[in-house]
Amino acid sequence: MRQRLGQILDLSLTQNVIIGVILLNAVILGMETSDTLMAQYGPVLRMLDLACLAVFTAEIVAKLIARGPAFFKSGWNIFDFIIVGIAYLPATQGFSVLRALRILRVLRVVSVAPRLRRVVEGFITALPGMGSVFLLMAIIFYIGAVMATKLFGDSFPQWFGDLGNSAYSLFQIMTLESWSMGIVRPVMEVYPYAWAFFVPFIMVTTFAVVNLLVGLIVNSMQDAHHEEDVVRTDAYRDEVIARLEAIEKHLADRR
Repeated sequence: MRQRLGQILDLSLTQNVIIGVILLNAVILGMETSDTLMAQYGPVLRMLDLACLAVFTAEIVAKLIARGPAFFKSGWNIFDFIIVGIAYLPATQGFSVLRALRILRVLRVVSVAPRLRRVVEGFITALPGMGSVFLLMAIIFYIGAVMATKLFGDSFPQWFGDLGNSAYSLFQIMTLESWSMGIVRPVMEVYPYAWAFFVPFIMVTTFAVVNLLVGLIVNSMQDAHHEEDVVRTDAYRDEVIARLEAIEKHLADRR
């Protein structure tokens, strides 16, 4: 029974149904934020939400039966278990914030869809390398914030009056959001050579460090795809060898 149940859970049809229920539940949770819709269709929406929760619960229970203790060896299964379990917390004031986290059920699409799962796994794999890049970025921002506060703080305290304001202004400049007309050109009216500070800062942070982050993520995703291809190839090879051994045994028995 457990094996049969596991086969049913692994069917593409089952996975597509679960994805459909997840997307339907996401639409329902979005509609619940509208006072107008809740006034007209509140009971229906709550009933549909409970129906979606029942489907998710049945899936988790089926996986627990089919996988047994191995269910908790998968991080994605634990993620699904926590997301579904949040919905069963009492709707008291202390748990009101957690109840609002029901929308996180939408993230179950990631755990169900293999391609999305590979993207997330690649991103997680890149986190150690990204930590080093973030540390480098923090050092650059700290140096830039100190320099900007010393250079421009007296004339533009709203942008560079202290380290906090300077760091935030530099972050805005790094994102290229209104950086020229909003900040740099007004500063250059007082300090004509301010471009000598801002242009290198943009070159280093926006075009170098940020692209380094993108490169790390892309490389990690490529590695994740390569590992999956290797696993698939090994599984296919083992299956072929098993079939050849079965054929060889069958021919030996006939002799």
